[in-house]
Amino acid sequence: MAPLLEVTDLHAEIDGKPILKGLSLSIEKGQVHAIMGPNGSGKSTFSNILLGHPSYKVTSGKILYKGEDVTALPTHQRARRGMFLAFQYPTAIPGVTVANFLRTALKAVLGDEKQAVKTFRKLLKEKMALLKMDEKFATRYVNDGFSGGEKKRLEILQMAVLNPSLAILDETDSGLDIDALRVVCDGINDIAGPETGVLVITHYQRMLDYVKPHFVHVLMDGRIGQSGGPELALELERTGYFGRETATAEA
Repeated sequence: MAPLLEVTDLHAEIDGKPILKGLSLSIEKGQVHAIMGPNGSGKSTFSNILLGHPSYKVTSGKILYKGEDVTALPTHQRARRGMFLAFQYPTAIPGVTVANFLRTALKAVLGDEKQAVKTFRKLLKEKMALLKMDEKFATRYVNDGFSGGEKKRLEILQMAVLNPSLAILDETDSGLDIDALRVVCDGINDIAGPETGVLVITHYQRMLDYVKPHFVHVLMDGRIGQSGGPELALELERTGYFGRETATAEA
C-alpha cells in the first residue's frame, strides 16, 4: 500500500530563487511527523507547496498523495482529496462569521452544498464542544479582533470540521502562551487518529511535549539533513541547529 504522502526529490523556487533543493519525505496514516529547522531553511515554503500555493514553482520532483501524483493540482483539488494546511498567520475576514466561513469551506471540500448544509450545524456544535469552545465564537467575524490563541484555535476548528486525511500545521505554536498552546495541542490530539497523518512544522520542542511525533526531521538549506525519533528534538533544544552541525563535524 502506498504511503499517505510521499515527496520525492522535490525542488522548488519562488521568483527564480531556489528554496527546496531535493526534499524527500514519506508519511503513513496514523503517523505524526515534525519538521524543525532555522529561519530561511524552507519550512513554510514546503507547507505552501504541499497545498499548491501558486507563488511557488516546482521545478522537479513529485508529490504523491494516496498514491496519486498531485504535484500539478490546484489547491482546491488537493483540499477535496483531504489535505489541510493550518496557517502560521491566518487572515482576518471582517464581515464574515466563523459559522458562514466554515460552512462555505465544508461545501467547497465536499463539493455538495445540500450535504454541507444538512450536516453542518450538528457537526459544528459537536466539534466546538470537543475543542471546549463557547458557541458564541461561531458568530464572530473570522480572525477580526481575535487574539493569537483564538486565531490558532479557529485553525484547529477548521481542521476538525473538514476532517482531513493529512493535516499540515505550519508553526501553529507561534505566538501562543502556555495555556493557549495546551488547548491547541489537545485539539490536534483529539482530531489525529489511525486514518490521519499529521505534519507539524515548528521551531521549538515545547509543542512536541504535547503533540508527540513518531519522527522528527531537520530541514536545512532546502533539504532534510537529519531524521530521527522524538529524542532528536530534545537534542536540538540543547545544542541548537548549528551547534549540532559543529558537534557532528568534530566527532
